[in-house]
Amino acid sequence: MQQTKVIKHIVNWLNNYSEQSKTNGFVVGISGGIDSALTSTLCALTGKQVICLNMPIHQHKSEYDRGHEHIDWLKQNYSNVSSYEVELSNTFKSIGQALPENIQDWLTMANTRSRLRMTTLYAFACHHKLLVAGTGNKVEDFGIGFFTKYGDGGVDLSPIADLMKSEVYALAQELGVVKSILDAKPTDGLFADGRSDEDQIGASYDELEWAMKFIENPHDFTTLTERQKIVLDIYTRMNKANQHKMNPIPVCLIPNELK
Repeated sequence: MQQTKVIKHIVNWLNNYSEQSKTNGFVVGISGGIDSALTSTLCALTGKQVICLNMPIHQHKSEYDRGHEHIDWLKQNYSNVSSYEVELSNTFKSIGQALPENIQDWLTMANTRSRLRMTTLYAFACHHKLLVAGTGNKVEDFGIGFFTKYGDGGVDLSPIADLMKSEVYALAQELGVVKSILDAKPTDGLFADGRSDEDQIGASYDELEWAMKFIENPHDFTTLTERQKIVLDIYTRMNKANQHKMNPIPVCLIPNELK
């Protein structure tokens, strides 16, 4: 991959979209992970207004600290970047108190966290006339659907959604993203125990990239190792289960004769 040219292409794309939409810039949620670090840096390179939000909800300390370190690095290097911390733990607690206890399973509440952050991002976007920049990569957005519908999937544009995770790392390293983020295990930041994406999925991003490429260009299944077969099963199962996130919202079309 030609990192410098890809970076320039994405930055130009961001600039053009903002100009056409007559918006002032971008707002990005910072998680302490590689995807939001790269996305916010690419947005900063446009020269337009960029607001970075750190939105802790009972956040694991290492995630919180990495997010702050990245925001500080951005602000030191790009004068167009500002930031806010919006502490959402009490708001999240209030939602939990309002919901029946019997529906508060771990997945429901993790998705609720993500949707609360989306609401916060759009509050800033609306007030400052900004676009919410998505932070999903290709494997997450179009492979296994590893995002929350109307949570981190609720965005205005997706600058890195055509990049594999390995390509995200390559661009982030090229741009000088802080080492703590480059070295950290990927995590969605939706659990107080700091569990990684691999803990949740059961496969690494390198393995998932391999599976995605295998599906696109299949070869002899009998030559696969047992681990590859397991990864392929994880990938295809999640891809099938999460099609409702990746496909357009179905519309019930009424036949003309019934109107």
